[in-house]
Amino acid sequence: MGREDIEKRVVAWEQGPVAKTLGRFPERRQRFETTSGIEFKRAFTPLDAPEDAYLDKVGMPGEYPFTRGVQPTMYRGRFWTMRQYAGFGTAEQTNERYKYLLDQGQTGLSVAFDLPTQIGYDSDHELAEGEVGKVGVAIDTLRDMEILFDGIPLDKVSTSMTINAPAAVLLAMYMAVAEQQGVSSDKLRGTIQNDLLKEYFARGTYILPPEPSLKVITDIMAFCKENVPQWNTISISGYHIREAGSSAVQEVAFTLADAIAYVQAAVDAGLDVDEFAGRLSFFFNCHNNLLEEVAKFRAARRLWARIMKERFGAKSPRSMMLRFHTQTAGCSLTAQQPDNNVVRVTIQALAAVLGGTQSLHTNSRDEALCLPTEDSVRIALRTQQIIAHESGVADTIDPLAGSYAVEALTDEIEARAQEYIDKIDAMGGMVRAIEAGFPQNEIADSAFAYQRAVESGDQVVVGVNQFQIEEPMPDELLRVDPAVEKFQREKTAGVKAERDAAAVAGALDALRRTAIDGGNVVPPIFAAVKTYASLGEISDVLRGVYGEYSEGG
Repeated sequence: MGREDIEKRVVAWEQGPVAKTLGRFPERRQRFETTSGIEFKRAFTPLDAPEDAYLDKVGMPGEYPFTRGVQPTMYRGRFWTMRQYAGFGTAEQTNERYKYLLDQGQTGLSVAFDLPTQIGYDSDHELAEGEVGKVGVAIDTLRDMEILFDGIPLDKVSTSMTINAPAAVLLAMYMAVAEQQGVSSDKLRGTIQNDLLKEYFARGTYILPPEPSLKVITDIMAFCKENVPQWNTISISGYHIREAGSSAVQEVAFTLADAIAYVQAAVDAGLDVDEFAGRLSFFFNCHNNLLEEVAKFRAARRLWARIMKERFGAKSPRSMMLRFHTQTAGCSLTAQQPDNNVVRVTIQALAAVLGGTQSLHTNSRDEALCLPTEDSVRIALRTQQIIAHESGVADTIDPLAGSYAVEALTDEIEARAQEYIDKIDAMGGMVRAIEAGFPQNEIADSAFAYQRAVESGDQVVVGVNQFQIEEPMPDELLRVDPAVEKFQREKTAGVKAERDAAAVAGALDALRRTAIDGGNVVPPIFAAVKTYASLGEISDVLRGVYGEYSEGG
């Protein structure tokens, strides 16, 4: 059957059975669309996903343009890494949670740091008051990192650390703990997020201005290329862009625009693209619209492969692979009827697997109310294990490939994301676009449109604007004891009193001189953490040399 035959059949179907049915049973709304405003047609057909474009647009798994995944056998060889994001209170408490998760079958660690740690302040700083250990674990000195990974062999696990502005400091602490364990840095596997650009428009945990931040990022890339070759030096994060209110298209576009800026900065610093690009990784959100999310991941892979090949001249296939971690959507969780979140997370996790993720965190049902309890964390992990072992979706590669709807959505998301990237290029790149407020305004518009749809009832959120019930506050919520802050401050004070003050001062001065001279700051940071110089002290040295960023000025 040729294209003209299909076109005629579609017209006849619309004018016949569809028109007759609509006369009796009108559809639920005038237009059905994704979060990005892409129309869901009544039915997609071969006209929307022409077969003659298969090799160019879809191809085979593990081959350029990697639409179908970055590995030739994907999950038939091994499952994605089940990496539950965790951290709260003290290093002692979080170490217990990590051991619990590993005993329950988790296959990788993911560290959540508290807010003071994320913005480079020790727990005894006045700006840390009331925030110590609240949204993650408090890490002030190497002593905390030693406790955090006590009894966990760092040559046997991979560790992801969601840390940005002070990423070099936390990586150095991790390397120092490995050294104490007798594990050489070339054996370490893991990721630091280290994605500063998105902080300026989506999250806010920045320290330095954009230009010196890019310099420190390229320092980390250069250092790890020589010393920690299995480490992913940056995880370019669309997750927080989506949590800030972006659409799926904006998530892809702004994430890849950030990545372009990082690659260009590294190339401008003299690094060969094929020497570092294979260690870039990405971090995406997975929201509720299953088909759009699957298509989003496929479109992002294809678009990145073409950017790396055509824009940066990458030769190695590994340089063109978009490898990514996924976390289910925190912004989709509701405090109302929190057990409903188990269903939301299951749909989102399924979409991530169907989309070919390399690792996955599933949120817990109670996270709209508190830090997750052990029971909730276990259910979240079991969700992944059931998908892996019982659903069958991991037994064949990219199982939705060839779906007219999914292929059409993949094409449309790629095209719309490319339009955004072209606009950002015309502004002079992502740093200039951020300075002009472009991504901020686009995300704000998207978030406003979604909230307006919820308030009008056009977007149903089960248990929130429909299907509500009277319900008591759930019992057994996890709360961080206020005594944690006092304990952490006293521990940090003890470390500072016991250490060799002259060695600390010398190490910090060496770091200051290196930063002023324009050298790579990672080696002196590594030397400083081994003297038990604190995270705040090291960050203050960099603030003093590079300045501190403040929004709007």
